Amino acid sequence: MRPLPQPAVATPTPVRFAPGDRLAALDLGTNNCRLLVVEAADDGFVVIDSFARITRLGEGLARHPRLSEAAMARTLAALKVCARIIARHRCAFVRCVATEACRRAVNGPEFVRRVRKVTGLELEILSPAEEARLAMLGCLPLADPAADRLLVLDIGGGSTDLLWLDRNASPAEGEPGIPFSLPLGVVTLAETFGREVDEPTYARMVDAVHAALERLDLPRPRAEEGGLEMLGTSGTVTTLAALAIGLRRYDRNRVDGLELPFATIRVVAERLRAAGNAGRAAHPCIGRGRADLVVAGCAILDAVHRVWPVTTLKVADRGLREGILAALMGASLADALRPRAAAA
Repeated sequence: MRPLPQPAVATPTPVRFAPGDRLAALDLGTNNCRLLVVEAADDGFVVIDSFARITRLGEGLARHPRLSEAAMARTLAALKVCARIIARHRCAFVRCVATEACRRAVNGPEFVRRVRKVTGLELEILSPAEEARLAMLGCLPLADPAADRLLVLDIGGGSTDLLWLDRNASPAEGEPGIPFSLPLGVVTLAETFGREVDEPTYARMVDAVHAALERLDLPRPRAEEGGLEMLGTSGTVTTLAALAIGLRRYDRNRVDGLELPFATIRVVAERLRAAGNAGRAAHPCIGRGRADLVVAGCAILDAVHRVWPVTTLKVADRGLREGILAALMGASLADALRPRAAAA
């Protein structure tokens, strides 16, 4: 398998905003529905409202290629709330995107039409390549300026998307960076291997993800090249970070941008597996809705680390929604490339 093809247009044309204008970005994933409402400022934007709900839109897609009526009903209920929030804030511009569940399901386009009819929201089904690019764009403010290479890992419910960016690469047509996507996420992996996972089953999960990664034509820098930073954006990595620093209640300000050693990740992941679903559900930073998914996320992270054995993971409590907003305001991944010296 080769890297994902680059779409002809990576992001919409930036829109002109005045300070004080309100914008909204909605991310409908396989497991979650997330909304971010911001107010434009001279130097970026300020968050004024947000909403998140676990809807499990992609429940059952590992076995059947259709969105179920129950999953669609749960998701429509959440989207109605989002539509009311957007209307209340009188947003000047709204971009709503759907990802792997709607890409994969045979009735995904039909559901998009239903959403438009019921809520008035216009869902756009993103390609995996654009999803990966926007996730990196959202995480870019956290990147180490000294890192020559960046790898953003977005562990979703139905897929895992990665973007590789060499900051010393020569500018090319379109957006820089090489996107990759695996049709394996926390929901699909948990449904395939089961909700309660013993150590042999966990090892098989990691092996399955690693085998899928090995079938991709992945960049593999030599150890002596150095300068590689891995950024993780997903509920898996933010949960691992919260548990690693002993939070009893989730605190984004303490998690976003945290440098998490992989040695610590391994210890926390082992503790999570040993706790079982009931123990994980009882933790305020996990909850019942994600107790059976976080172990699958750890398996994906484990497999990715086999390919790129970096020492630490930069944790990002940001990603696709922030990337959507940044793109609308004119930001680009080209901003992360090193300036090229002028020819003599």
